[in-house]
Amino acid sequence: KGPNKVGYMGILQPFSDAIKLFTKEQIFPIYSNYMSYYFSPIISFILSLMVWMLIPYYFNMISFNLGILFFLCCTSMGVYTVMVAGWSSNSNYSLLGGLRAVAQTISYEVSLALIMLSSIVLIMDFNMMKFFIYQDLVWFFFLMLPLSMCWISSSLA
Repeated sequence: KGPNKVGYMGILQPFSDAIKLFTKEQIFPIYSNYMSYYFSPIISFILSLMVWMLIPYYFNMISFNLGILFFLCCTSMGVYTVMVAGWSSNSNYSLLGGLRAVAQTISYEVSLALIMLSSIVLIMDFNMMKFFIYQDLVWFFFLMLPLSMCWISSSLA
């Protein structure tokens, strides 16, 4: 049946859940390093917002010449926030879980970077706007279908 308590057919359920999560009491582990434990999710959120700056629009608000390299750097910086969050709780189990997540993320990022490198070879540029323009007639998704399937599976993992 699903969550259909708030609003018509549960339309407002995500907003209700967000309000509930933001109004909860924040509990921190006693022996944790408070500042790094608190700021690592915030930095991770800021890094994910920085990636959204690179989406090419026709009116082109921001155009980096090295946009694809910036994308790879921002996505790989997210690994450090997970590692710092696991370390700063001063719990061995959190540290081991964080290191496991870091190892898994790095292994998937290597395949994502190599797949993106094949697209860079096609356009011979790191600019996201040129990446957008070169796909005007034929999308790279169809041009490199096996790599596209690998990209999707690595992105979802």
